[in-house]
Amino acid sequence: MINNLKPKEATSIINSLIGGVVPKIGVQHIAVGRSEEINAVVSALEDVKNGHSMVKFWIGDFGSGKSFMLHLLNTVALKQKFVVANADFTPDNRLYSNDGKGVALYAAIMDNVSIQTKPEGGALPTLLEKWIEQVISKTAEDNNISLIDIRNEQYLKLIQSNIMKTINDITDVGGFDFGVVVMKYYEGYITDDEQLRRNALKWLKGEYKTKTEARQDLGVREVINDLNYYDMLKNFCKLFVSMGYSGFMVNLDEAINLYKISNSAVREKNYEKILTIYNDCFQGKVTNLFFNFAGTKEVLENQRRGFFSYDALKTRLITNKYETAEIRDFAQPVIRLLPLDHNEIFVLLKKLKAIFDYNYKTEISINDEDIQQFMEELFNKPGASEFLTPREVIRDFLNILNILRQNPEIDKKKLFGDLEISDERPAEFSLDSIEEL
Repeated sequence: MINNLKPKEATSIINSLIGGVVPKIGVQHIAVGRSEEINAVVSALEDVKNGHSMVKFWIGDFGSGKSFMLHLLNTVALKQKFVVANADFTPDNRLYSNDGKGVALYAAIMDNVSIQTKPEGGALPTLLEKWIEQVISKTAEDNNISLIDIRNEQYLKLIQSNIMKTINDITDVGGFDFGVVVMKYYEGYITDDEQLRRNALKWLKGEYKTKTEARQDLGVREVINDLNYYDMLKNFCKLFVSMGYSGFMVNLDEAINLYKISNSAVREKNYEKILTIYNDCFQGKVTNLFFNFAGTKEVLENQRRGFFSYDALKTRLITNKYETAEIRDFAQPVIRLLPLDHNEIFVLLKKLKAIFDYNYKTEISINDEDIQQFMEELFNKPGASEFLTPREVIRDFLNILNILRQNPEIDKKKLFGDLEISDERPAEFSLDSIEEL
């Protein structure tokens, strides 16, 4: 049986993998063949804890485990007391924009903020209330007021003043409005004004569209927008660290959607934003911040529209020329995810069988020899070496387990024989199918 597996994790693992996506929780139970990468990340997290910042690019083919790797990083970082957030680049979420797509990415990041006690996201209110409680306790102590009395409305201004002072000490750009909004959140918190708290949270998550609306609701002059959202991420990072967290890890997946931006000037501006983040982190302009980007080899290396089309990025992201498949360098910014070998896939399928049985409280009649036969049938099919990904292997295996669970009389060897290989790569990825505007 898998050690320390919770029922909620088992259900998440099975349902997500059958759906072809990475589970939000429990990925550590199905991690195989990535120990060197994880060790490198643990070492990098230690550096970030100590005040450095870091950027990593996880590069691999479709279905090779990039998204899985980011979720595994989450689990490791949460255990190291980091605040973690995940978001996907989409046609409507990107790093640079002048029509709301940048702040949409920021909103997705803030919506998915996680801590160890809330690994599935939505932890921003919890973090704000925890920080406010710290300010309340310190104010009570400094002014010899009891922790019960300090919550009376007569001390509201005193607490708000200390909130503002603390925010000013730790923030740079946009700190004033940031502080005012946190004060408003506290006011709603102490007076039980749910609407005020909701408005403050809406502002902090970048969901106000106009300054007029924000001024009416909260009395602030600015809103978080395409131009300043990165400054707000840095402010939040400082806030989290001031609370005692190790740092802030931001994971951005599906970089293919930056590659697919058809307007070359806009695409270049997005790459320029990556360069800004990269330089800030490695030049020490920000502390305790860890960015991870995930994309395919084409996204990285294509000279026409990949990261390498932007010379300043290319010079920073060229792989160590002494690296080979056997001799790896996990300290460099770009980490290439090599495919799992057959032994690793076998171990993974064994784990999935155990999790499946635990989840459904069943005992499917599939042993090690059956798993080997399943793999032989699949990997010997025409096109397997070119198109077969771990994602498809996993989904086929779980689909067969589901059929056998509901139809125990079915011959499993017949199911193995009916396996087919398909090309899962999106058609729109072909460079020829993306026209320049």
